Amino acid sequence: MNDEYVNVVGITFKKYGKKYYFDCHNLNLRKNLTVIVETERGLQFGTVITDIIKMDKKSIHYPLKRVIRVSTKKDYTNHLNNIKDAKNAYKKCNELIKKYNLDMKLVDVNYTFERTQLFFTFIANDRVDFRDLAKDLAKIYKTRIELRQIGPRDKAKEVGGLGPCGRPLCCSSYLYTFDNITINMAKNQNIALNPNKINGACGRLLCCLSYEDDIYSELKKDLPKVGDIINKDGISGKVISVDVIKKTYRIETKDKEIIELS
Repeated sequence: MNDEYVNVVGITFKKYGKKYYFDCHNLNLRKNLTVIVETERGLQFGTVITDIIKMDKKSIHYPLKRVIRVSTKKDYTNHLNNIKDAKNAYKKCNELIKKYNLDMKLVDVNYTFERTQLFFTFIANDRVDFRDLAKDLAKIYKTRIELRQIGPRDKAKEVGGLGPCGRPLCCSSYLYTFDNITINMAKNQNIALNPNKINGACGRLLCCLSYEDDIYSELKKDLPKVGDIINKDGISGKVISVDVIKKTYRIETKDKEIIELS
């Protein structure tokens, strides 16, 4: 293989979780294989979600971790045991949260593959003093404990639910990363700026606002903007509305007449 390139694959550690790239390390990998990988947290059990990609080393701005091996039956059994024990830890942690009367809601619990660390993710409106909680958890599970507060978008991804369209949330069903969503995307598509209409279950702008934004931006290039003064075919007036899909716009003349043009 050319020294300027490296073979990588995209891997996730939970269904529709964030995608991370790892060095294949001469392994013949394919989609849906389960693997053991090296991470900053230690060894992790993950699933390959892309084909092998030849990536230019110059485009990689961080050291790539390696795929250690394709998982074995024993690895898979250990992974299932970790999931089972993490569920029990979830219940125990909730009991302790009630005991200490902490204003926080537990979202998820995960072990690293070798059980060197146990991660608790939670949501809260304010900062939480969980020092006593962490001490109790460390005594019970005899491993390193990390409690991590997550935001509303991450919570929606973890918990799931239905969107205003009636379908499962995009973030919890097939999105691996969160794109940057702006209010201009809603304006670009002439969507009423009603928070009940443009905000998702997380309370933030709907991810789907970005899906057709590029198309709308391209279509609008050949159309005037609202407020422009138009002189066309002997007709003059001010643009009062634009229909991007139909590629038409309406103007109001000096005589207050409304005319649709294309």
